[in-house]
Amino acid sequence: MTTHIGIIGGGNISETHARAALAIPDVEIAAVFGNNREKIERLAKTYGGTPYTDFAAFLAHKPMDMVAIGSPSGLHAEQGIAAARAGLHVLTEKPIDISTARADALIAACDKVDVRLGVFFQDRFKPDLQRVKKLLDAGILGKPILGEARVKWWRPPEYYAASKWRGTFALDGGGALINQGVHTVDLLLWLWGDVAAVQAKMSASLHKIEAEDTLVALLEFANGAFGTLIATTSVFPGYPRRVELTGSEGTLAIEQDLLVRADLHKPDPSLIHNEPGDQDVRAASAAVNDIRGHQAALEDFLRTIRTHSRPACDGREARRSVALVEAIYAAARSATRVLVPR
Repeated sequence: MTTHIGIIGGGNISETHARAALAIPDVEIAAVFGNNREKIERLAKTYGGTPYTDFAAFLAHKPMDMVAIGSPSGLHAEQGIAAARAGLHVLTEKPIDISTARADALIAACDKVDVRLGVFFQDRFKPDLQRVKKLLDAGILGKPILGEARVKWWRPPEYYAASKWRGTFALDGGGALINQGVHTVDLLLWLWGDVAAVQAKMSASLHKIEAEDTLVALLEFANGAFGTLIATTSVFPGYPRRVELTGSEGTLAIEQDLLVRADLHKPDPSLIHNEPGDQDVRAASAAVNDIRGHQAALEDFLRTIRTHSRPACDGREARRSVALVEAIYAAARSATRVLVPR
């Protein structure tokens, strides 16, 4: 049975959604919506579907079973709620939106009409990261002590200058943390557990934007571990994301979505695999060439539609990262320790 997908957005990430969709059997792109007619007509011509610049007409297109939202972050909930009310399943790009209040509204709207809601946190589907998750759940590191994450990336000035929404509070929700760093926030929460309290500092150190391009946060995890998070787009030339998790039994280090070190009291050489990692150079470019993660997330979402089950990252899971981001921003603005609400 063919699933018909509507693409919302005409930018690079919507093209990624389209490519991921067409890599899956029995999936067709039904329609494409965006405000830039030239972009959506190009997407429709390349990947299929009817182009629309009228959102109501797009939602009324038949047949259409679900939407993949790739618009600016501050529009995700608004567009997702409208899609849900039209009876469509909703899979949105990260973050679910720029505030927990908007996330809650989208979750409630999808619950009310019983449509599936998922978020593209594709790192959860990377093979090595899933393996690390299983190792951690099995207690390989013992008592948690430290969780460190570094997103030291580079975006040139034109990355922001060429966009009306990037680096703005209204549509991006902030800067390097909520845009580039939110995948890593989700990864820390997924692997290492909830954060209870935060302190932070941030600034627009290099780019002329409303929000931050450099942020450092101190994290107090609910499991008793401490942590640090660096999220920046001001570090030239950009370095691979790195996550290090330390417990009483040793340390695991993840880089380019691969487990690159496993320094344990009881060494196990088999833990390190020589597999290809993420092929995108996200540290220096926003372009997405490797669609495997997005394809896996979409395949998972399609399964939940068929089986009436929960996606691997549903709305409530995705809300966790927004709640932590909100707390970090609050801590940075107030220069105080802030508790993370649950």
